[in-house]
Amino acid sequence: MEKVKVTFQDNTIHEYEKEVSFYEISKDIDMNNIMGFKIGNEVFSLDCKATNDCKIEFINTNDIIGNKIYKAGLKFLFEVALLETFPELEISYEHSVPRGMLGVVSGNKILTQDDLNKIKSKMADLVEEDEKIEKINVSPKEAIKYYQVTNELEKASNIQSISDKMVTLYKLHNRLNYFYSIMPYSIGSINKYELIYLGNNRIVFLFPSVNSNGNVPEYVHYDKIIDSFLEGKKWLDNLNMPYISDLNKTIGNGKIKDFIRSNELIFSLNIAKAVDNIISNRDIKFILISGPSSSGKTTTTSRISSYLEALGYNTIKISLDDYFVDRDKNPVDENGKYDFECLEAIDVEAFNNDLNRLLNGEEITLPTYNFITGKREYSKDKVMMKENTIFLIEGLHALNDDLTINVEDKYKYKIYLSPFIPLNIDEHNYVSTIDLRLLRRIVRDNRTRGYDIFKTIDNWQKVRYGEEKYIFPYIHQANVIINTALAYEIGVLKVFVEPLLLSVGVDSNYYEEARRLIDFLKQFFPIPGEYVNDESILREFIGGKYND
Repeated sequence: MEKVKVTFQDNTIHEYEKEVSFYEISKDIDMNNIMGFKIGNEVFSLDCKATNDCKIEFINTNDIIGNKIYKAGLKFLFEVALLETFPELEISYEHSVPRGMLGVVSGNKILTQDDLNKIKSKMADLVEEDEKIEKINVSPKEAIKYYQVTNELEKASNIQSISDKMVTLYKLHNRLNYFYSIMPYSIGSINKYELIYLGNNRIVFLFPSVNSNGNVPEYVHYDKIIDSFLEGKKWLDNLNMPYISDLNKTIGNGKIKDFIRSNELIFSLNIAKAVDNIISNRDIKFILISGPSSSGKTTTTSRISSYLEALGYNTIKISLDDYFVDRDKNPVDENGKYDFECLEAIDVEAFNNDLNRLLNGEEITLPTYNFITGKREYSKDKVMMKENTIFLIEGLHALNDDLTINVEDKYKYKIYLSPFIPLNIDEHNYVSTIDLRLLRRIVRDNRTRGYDIFKTIDNWQKVRYGEEKYIFPYIHQANVIINTALAYEIGVLKVFVEPLLLSVGVDSNYYEEARRLIDFLKQFFPIPGEYVNDESILREFIGGKYND
């Protein structure tokens, strides 16, 4: 029998019979929850067979792509378990929440916790059976016909909108579906998850994240995030536009400009609602604003300031970056590099002293941090708090009570920003908040900083790690959540980001991530950037506003 040599990532060489599956090969490495493998920079399914000598790298949930494969497998596992436990019910995966995703069960029954326990028991049985997830390649015509028969018309429309010559479906216990990802080899590898029942048929799915080292993160309830998303979804449902296929039809029939105007109006109304809450409480003097990267903090802060000034308030902006400690006092991480994201990088004592001096009616000089010298500098310009003055404070740690530990709560109003796009791809695939922010960041970094796409993606995991550590644990301390997503925006971003993604060659470490995003963008019809008004939050990323 002919042999092949497979070199693992530790450079050990293993010999196997030709045509052996990489699933069988994966049994020879000590790694949990293997989702696939890489040859060079391409990711492959474990059902592929070894036909030539090669060097491979197995991936699990610690890898970006491996993590998405695991999530797709978990979706399929729950869908099949629900179908076999309560055939009259269906699951819709709605959107991501920090450390998990939200699903909503529909049908003529309200689940109880006991019902959910029955579903979990069925999931455990399926995992124990460890049935292989079968890959089935069909023509688009066959896939469209299948989804028309099953009355999943949004999926049929999505397939009709792309030009792929083949559609890959996956089969488990006679259920066919697809999740815009390759799938685990078998369902037995999906053995780490937790389901949190929120009542009213809403379930939060927890699973290992890229930064959780294979463990399921602890659940934190983000009710304001869920409410914000569901409010946006309700608005789209009222417009009969719950799916991408509906947006594409709006583009195709020439009515997209009206929809864009509606989106911008809703965003303005959300800003106005937050401002109304602020001015209804005369004690509030400090608006603290935070959000993850590319959530639109700059534009939203400016819009809040403009609204307040139109109502007769004097607004003064403070950036937390200007309160960095001097460089020689900045903490370092475990690698000896400066940690600019930890709270200790901020001179909290000086910051609190300045805020309390302002509350006492004193004049202060706000600092400006010199990033070249690594020191705070002070100009001669002084500020003070008058009766109609409100300070807008923006920064990574703005939601953390420890930042303003010496300032009474009654003077503070905290705002969390993030783009929760309520437009779903289909019933089982939503638009990831993380993907939306990454697309925004790629476009903005390329336009404003001259970064190539490689640098942006390379920095992305570090950025996300900082968000999970320093922002997400404090979301519950926010007074309000402002959703900064526009339901139409990916069609606009596609025009700018697709050429950048297509420039990523197979020799790049980020080839697979770029191809995944390209495949994702296939679902969206392009929207010209000139349709976006000058004041839109989207201009923060694509540019072109009047003062750009």
